[in-house]
Amino acid sequence: MLDRDRSRRILALALPIMAAMASQSLLNLVDAAMVGSLGDAALAAVGIGGYANFMAISLVLGLGAGVQAVVARRKGEDASDVYAVPLNAGLLLGLGISIPILLFFLLFAGDLVNFLNTDQAVRELAEPYLLARIGGVFAVAMNFSYRGYWNGINRSGVYLRTLVTVHVVNVILSYGLIYGAFGLPELGSTGAGIGTTVALYAGSLLYLLQTWREGRVHGFMRALPTRATLASILRISAPNSLQQLLFSAGLTVLFWIIGRIGTAEVAVSHVLITLVLFLILPAIGLGLSATSLVGQALGRRDAEDAYRWGWDVTRIATLLLGLMAMPMWLVPDLILGVFLHDPALIELGRLPLMITGVAICLDGIAIVFTQALLGAGAARSVMLVTLCVQWFFFLPLAYIIGPVLGAGLLGVWILQAGQRLLTSTLLGWLWVRRRWASIEL
Repeated sequence: MLDRDRSRRILALALPIMAAMASQSLLNLVDAAMVGSLGDAALAAVGIGGYANFMAISLVLGLGAGVQAVVARRKGEDASDVYAVPLNAGLLLGLGISIPILLFFLLFAGDLVNFLNTDQAVRELAEPYLLARIGGVFAVAMNFSYRGYWNGINRSGVYLRTLVTVHVVNVILSYGLIYGAFGLPELGSTGAGIGTTVALYAGSLLYLLQTWREGRVHGFMRALPTRATLASILRISAPNSLQQLLFSAGLTVLFWIIGRIGTAEVAVSHVLITLVLFLILPAIGLGLSATSLVGQALGRRDAEDAYRWGWDVTRIATLLLGLMAMPMWLVPDLILGVFLHDPALIELGRLPLMITGVAICLDGIAIVFTQALLGAGAARSVMLVTLCVQWFFFLPLAYIIGPVLGAGLLGVWILQAGQRLLTSTLLGWLWVRRRWASIEL
């Protein structure tokens, strides 16, 4: 049963995060609509550049998890004078990681774009867009570190306010730079990249002002972080960043495998994965609340309470995602009809979408346990489970079952549901074993 007070604490932390992530999805649609009006080549260029950019920033995304886990542990210990010390470490590490990423892409952006696409018109637009976006990698590192700090001290509303501000700035700047409005130069798709990057740095500045005002008493920017603090952050962020990088690479391999089955299957799978990535946002928000609640409980030396938080958040996530998935089981054709207009494609996607409706609940369980284990500091175990299941179980079997044996998209999607079941089971087993309770941060 769900305890009302504990559920209220979970939702108080998770709802602002969920709202912020929903606004991110809305912004992605707005960006696509603005760039889409420039033509297919511009849209393809932004897609390729955006994917390459995500591969780059995945190397700094783990900083948010590392900072949040250590900040939450300090809050649980009631060490209020050092709450922000892990943030100092995250910002310093972000700078150190971002510089080589920037140098690499300045030298090899053109080669990477040429590898990803053969259309000359797309290449000419994708390279400047990618370079514009890569300029924001340090802003991403800073923003995720700040997010980890504010979520770690139960102030997720700061993340929501800041992200919404970033979105507003992004829409105004991108519109102006794409079309030459507001007296700005008309730069087309490159303008979209510049607008996004400037908006990210505006978010970093806003975070800095808020944290300077309220975080100085908690140790923000008062001294360089110690080697022990840097090691604690890296122990979580390095495996998590590698996990993010290889997960995105795994999606690319999956699309390649489905491409060997057929073009129609690629179109349908793109719709299905887009739906999944949108529907798991509540689970990510709830999972980030679990990171804080578990870390704080361990800071109080209350491993039993930390264990309960993991299960409490999992129950809420499963219930919420189950409700959200019901239309997939009840009216799959109606949902697919929003994205697909060919009856043959809708027919092809019907059963995979219904399977997705079941698998999304398993995804929710896996996401919450992932974040709970990160809150406890068990990032290496999470990485090994998720990547081994993806790369040594799912992807090889998907190739055999789909293109080789001819089971098609349905066979791959049934296997993917099995992947999610195996991942959630193994992560749940790690949680039940409780070895994470002895990890020191």
